[in-house]
Amino acid sequence: MSKRDYYEVLGVSKDASESEIKKAYRKKAMKFHPDRNSDDPNAEKKFKQASEAYEVLGDSEKRQRYDQFGHRGVNGSNGFGGRGAGFEDIGFEDIFSRFSDIFGGEFGGGGRSRGRRSTGQPGADMKLRIELSLEEIAFGTEKKLKVKKQIKCDECNGTGAETEEDFETCGTCNGMGEVRQVRKTMLGQMVNVQPCPECNGDGRIIRNKCSKCKGEGRYQGKETVKVKVPSGVSKGNYITLRGKGNAGKRGGEAGALVVLIEEKEHEHFERDGNDIYYDLVLSVPDAILGTEVEVPTLKGKAKINIEEGIQPGKLLRMSGKGIHGLNRSGVGDQYVRVNVYIPKNLTDEELEHVEALKGTEHFDAENKEDDGKGFFNKIKDVFT
Repeated sequence: MSKRDYYEVLGVSKDASESEIKKAYRKKAMKFHPDRNSDDPNAEKKFKQASEAYEVLGDSEKRQRYDQFGHRGVNGSNGFGGRGAGFEDIGFEDIFSRFSDIFGGEFGGGGRSRGRRSTGQPGADMKLRIELSLEEIAFGTEKKLKVKKQIKCDECNGTGAETEEDFETCGTCNGMGEVRQVRKTMLGQMVNVQPCPECNGDGRIIRNKCSKCKGEGRYQGKETVKVKVPSGVSKGNYITLRGKGNAGKRGGEAGALVVLIEEKEHEHFERDGNDIYYDLVLSVPDAILGTEVEVPTLKGKAKINIEEGIQPGKLLRMSGKGIHGLNRSGVGDQYVRVNVYIPKNLTDEELEHVEALKGTEHFDAENKEDDGKGFFNKIKDVFT
């Protein structure tokens, strides 16, 4: 069953502001919270649907991908986007922790610590540009990219310690990874929670650091990353590979690798969406008498017939010879634009032949009536 539109789930328009989306999500989450709907078996499902929608629409980058590619753009299994879609197996405590800035202390403990934070520090995201040929764009491709980045240490498995016995619980935060400061104010007690300065939020201290990574859990190196590029992408599109960026410190989550799409200029074709255009140059005799010519396509060469008396500017359509659209949105066409080559520096004999034709009935352009159609109307004829 297909997923509902995220804007519809939250009940907002597609041009809703960030604050409107946030407000709508909070309203939905409060309405369908399971603690308030113990007699409604569908409340949990609706609550998680709203949370999933806000996970995407509340993030500007994910929202942009969703607006451009739909659910496929934020589903990590297909290359575009990454985490953010699929809240079916996430617990309520995790949801409230993730969106604590929205719920505050109304549910889940009023800001109390939920245990020691995950180990390590997350790695930084990376951006990389790849240049694709029109053929690669037309049919999709897989690229192998050599990336210089922080790589998880294989000696200590990213922990930063020689062995697991080389860790000890941080005495400052007692393994919680954070410290709390309580201040009394006119409005009551104010609690400020910050990462522990002693262990940098890890909750543990290393006694003996790994000799290879010097306690970082990562080192600078190179890695080959595969990226599948779907057909129909355009310049400016990007593919997010979660976990393929810089490795995190001491077991922290790896960052993302964002692959930006560029297009190479093609030797023969111009692109217009999923359609491509090719300029064919004919000699005067071939344009007059008609002929069969061979033209390039994205899959090799193909022969087309040129009718006799074809006019310069004529568009010939080769159906289905264009680009396979993104998200299987159909296949474009190839158009052949006819041009006629007028030679220069003719010999005396050639000039005599041309002179003999001048003024004859079929070579007198002044007496030829126009068919009444402009250039764009002629183009429309291609589609009829």
